[in-house]
Amino acid sequence: MLSKEKLSRINHLAKKAKGEGLTLHEQNEQKLLREEYLEVFRGGMRHHIEGMKVVDTEGNDVTPEKLKQIQKEKGLHDRS
Repeated sequence: MLSKEKLSRINHLAKKAKGEGLTLHEQNEQKLLREEYLEVFRGGMRHHIEGMKVVDTEGNDVTPEKLKQIQKEKGLHDRS
């Protein structure tokens, strides 16, 4: 999870970039903060997707095999 301070800083830099522009130092800072944000976001999304179990309208587990294997490795959904 990214701190509120870092999210606030990302937003501040984005607004400043649209208005008066950023210094070279601020551009580098913005780039690093965005990379950190994306890393956190992707990790959360990956965790969410890996925890999914897909079922059809009849209640049959139709989770893709690749996802089942990941879940088996992580001990999720009683995969064996």
